[in-house]
Amino acid sequence: MILETVALELVAVGLVISACLAIFLEEAVHSVVALAGAFFFAALLFLLNGAVFVAIFQFAVGVGTLAVLFLSGEMLTEKFKKKTSLRTALTVLVAGAFLCLPAIFLSIPVSTATGYGVSFEESLWSLRAPDIVLQGLVIMVVAIGIAIVLHDKKKGET
Repeated sequence: MILETVALELVAVGLVISACLAIFLEEAVHSVVALAGAFFFAALLFLLNGAVFVAIFQFAVGVGTLAVLFLSGEMLTEKFKKKTSLRTALTVLVAGAFLCLPAIFLSIPVSTATGYGVSFEESLWSLRAPDIVLQGLVIMVVAIGIAIVLHDKKKGET
């Protein structure tokens, strides 16, 4: 039980730190790589909680999102001469780790049942249907928006 809790906390720390890096890194490619880490840690968190199919779904959605973000980031962003300094990256790493401290030291015991009397795995599939549909809708809208921007950019070049 303690090993499982430590594993969950380490994965959560990795998730928070990679999400912070995805937000604060200045180069688009580095941000997308950090976002890949966040998607991976989120899928791993679901997997460690016994929700295998949700982990697979999260990973698949993450891969599709990353492909769209990577291509659009490469095509639409200007190439900056300024790189993210090592000091800035380390500051973000320390800030992300600091944000995780309350969750690590003030842990709430993990229970297998939710407030509705269903297991965690069941609740992810039976109670999150609107959330999953809206997540797919957001990804579709982003993809359509990027396609429109790329079409307008191509139209302006000719």
